[in-house]
Amino acid sequence: MKLSRQLLFHEIQQYVAILFGLVCYAVGWTAFMLPYGVTLGGVTGIAALLDFATEGGIPIQLTYFVLNSILLIFALKILGWKFCTKTIFGVIMLTLLLQVGKNVMGNLANPYLLGEGENFMSCVLGACLCGLGLGICFVNGGSTGGTDIVAAIINKYRDISFGTMVMLSDLVIIACNYLVFHDIRRVLFGYVALFIMSIVLDYYINTTRQSVQLFIISHNKHQEIAEFITQQGHRGVTVLNAMGWYSKTEHDVLFVLARKRESSYLLSGIKQIDPEAFVSMAYVKGVYGNGFDRIKAKEKKTPKQ
Repeated sequence: MKLSRQLLFHEIQQYVAILFGLVCYAVGWTAFMLPYGVTLGGVTGIAALLDFATEGGIPIQLTYFVLNSILLIFALKILGWKFCTKTIFGVIMLTLLLQVGKNVMGNLANPYLLGEGENFMSCVLGACLCGLGLGICFVNGGSTGGTDIVAAIINKYRDISFGTMVMLSDLVIIACNYLVFHDIRRVLFGYVALFIMSIVLDYYINTTRQSVQLFIISHNKHQEIAEFITQQGHRGVTVLNAMGWYSKTEHDVLFVLARKRESSYLLSGIKQIDPEAFVSMAYVKGVYGNGFDRIKAKEKKTPKQ
């Protein structure tokens, strides 16, 4: 029962983290991008461009909802329910947060938080917040929808980073700003923001998506720990036969590979089962196989005889 509650708490933590990431994204977009006339790509960018081009004839909310609904249909089949559930949560919450952010900024006497003319600095800060927000969402299994879904689908089958895919998806969208506003500065600032956002996004994901390996020694409760890791932690366990040289006693060592973000949950469960367990944890550069990353390198063709 305690472990089930802990698993539920871990899931709640992920949703809270996703919400925090969405807040970062909404603040970056509404507080630093829009007031200074800098627009990003993605579905939000498309919706904003259509809204400006039709002078409000096609509301942002309608475009944002329709495009994300179409993309979610593909994501449901390819990425599974878990990704889509958190993405739906992300789309709904981000819609509300963007609306709240626009209302708050609209009620301010001076919407230019950094002062007038600070377009470049606002572009940098806004892009950092948006990149950080997207990274937090991705790491916790969520998404803000739009081009994030496209990036996640392509990343599943090709060795292309999230940041690179988001950048490639948004290049054309940002370029279309010129067709609506006829201002090359908006396009240039949009590209700068996109470049910074992709760097921050990749850096955060590569940092938090590290894998760890655990060696666990428990003389009396190693079976219970193994059951916890496989059933509650959803990770495989390899049992190694070993002998303590000092004590000359044989015992089993559990070998586990997991994501860095899962390590706190696993360590907490191990401590509950056996507070005297001996655990060694080390970071590994990469883990490929079931439950981790796919080997996306192309197979070498056998030379013809």
